[in-house]
Amino acid sequence: MPSYRVYDVFTDTAFGGNPLAVFPDAKDIPEATLQKIAREFNFSETTFVFPPDDPAHTAKVRIFTPMREINFAGHPTIGTAIALSDLGHDGPMVLELGVGPIPCTVTKDGASFTTSAPLDIIAHPSLDLVAAAIDISPNQIQTDTHVPTQASLGLEFVFLELKSRADLSACSPVTDGFKAGAAVHPAGLDFAIFAYVRNGNRLEARMFAPLDNMPEDPATGSACATIAALLSELAGEPLSFDIHQGDDMERPSRIKATALPGQPYPIKIAGNAVLTMEGQFVG
Repeated sequence: MPSYRVYDVFTDTAFGGNPLAVFPDAKDIPEATLQKIAREFNFSETTFVFPPDDPAHTAKVRIFTPMREINFAGHPTIGTAIALSDLGHDGPMVLELGVGPIPCTVTKDGASFTTSAPLDIIAHPSLDLVAAAIDISPNQIQTDTHVPTQASLGLEFVFLELKSRADLSACSPVTDGFKAGAAVHPAGLDFAIFAYVRNGNRLEARMFAPLDNMPEDPATGSACATIAALLSELAGEPLSFDIHQGDDMERPSRIKATALPGQPYPIKIAGNAVLTMEGQFVG
């Protein structure tokens, strides 16, 4: 029977961060069952590990939300790398994801991965459309650095900076607002919004994707990678950020996002994960 392990990712404390179910040997699970398992866990993502297509790589990893398979996500990559390390894999890894091979490193302090995907700027949704989706006023949105921007390094999000921590705390997802946004800007997780407040190299953030069964996500590594790339591109130099997410959900998450020298800037995401549960799939 296939086994699974549950990790809390982007935390070093159980019941913080973002939970992830990992199936470290999924080759005997029927294809039609993968999505059903992800829906049963109902975590923001579940990963299934298969033998790699390229024998020089460590593993092939497929990532499922409760609603669909996606090509790339941050906390599943970190959590899966740590799970494979815990199960005996030594040294650097290369995980094959839908966006291509991703190099990963695991140490006693956690894990990191680096993506060299180019930043894709998709659209600039209107202030009114974005504000309506998270139940705030357009004048609470800070536009000095950038207007609301739909962008991707492999998974699309709408990024907006807010003026204060109180504005961030006030956000609340409105399903009809997200439906309206997704109708105008269809991509990725159905108009998923990553809102943040910046204080130097510290970002406090929240991510909402209610149309994909994630009213709020406690830690979103793929979005953190993309905002680091976006802000670095706008600044014209590689930047590094300590990102605090999940605090409003009482699941504090800590994510390190660093742009590295290069063009486009490779983005390194680092964080920890804690094993909380183990079990077997008997279905």
